[in-house]
Amino acid sequence: MNPPPSATPDPAGRRMRQRPVLLWTGSIATLLLAFLISAVLISNGGLVAGDAALHTWSLEHRPPAAQSIARAVTDTGTSLWPYLVTFLAGALTGATWRTRLIRGVAGLGILLAGQGIRVAVMTIIARPRPPQSDWATHASGFSMPSGHTTTSAITAGLVCWALAHSVHRTLIRCLRTLAVAWAVCVALTRVYLGVHWMSDILTGWLLATACLTFLIAALGPLEQKTAPPTGF
Repeated sequence: MNPPPSATPDPAGRRMRQRPVLLWTGSIATLLLAFLISAVLISNGGLVAGDAALHTWSLEHRPPAAQSIARAVTDTGTSLWPYLVTFLAGALTGATWRTRLIRGVAGLGILLAGQGIRVAVMTIIARPRPPQSDWATHASGFSMPSGHTTTSAITAGLVCWALAHSVHRTLIRCLRTLAVAWAVCVALTRVYLGVHWMSDILTGWLLATACLTFLIAALGPLEQKTAPPTGF
């Protein structure tokens, strides 16, 4: 008689089995990112389809109240907030102090690595921002990819990663939806406030996807080695 299957979940092993999916996703995101960057670099005037139209629409639909809300939302995508959220998401979802520390530090490492890659890509492309007279908030540096977009997208992805297998499924879905909705709102405010083109936002999303998938896949063996026997 065969022994009954173990009822204990093995999320670390499951994530190892998900590595091919992560690697394929990262590869597709990287190809799309290269295509979009190439389209911008070879386009006349540095704009692609939709950039000018969405920028014009934003300028024509910016009442003071909407601008205030957009600035409040966009401010959450920078400074210490994403780093704090990332660390807490990992540190609060482990079953032991060791897994909490590993998740918190790993999340920060991924976010910092993503920022380093973003700065390198941004410096190489050196795309100018929209005209400064159109800005409704402060901005600095080059335009592509959007820093707020990349940061918030990586943060939201890390929150979803940390929550996996940690709490009730209904709560997981709610928190993941909230994290993704926040990241999307932060990204769109950058176009609405006139400091980025829409293609900067798409580039930020693709770069965040590539960084997340490749780096989380690379962490798979580490999670499997450090997972306690009963899972976490």
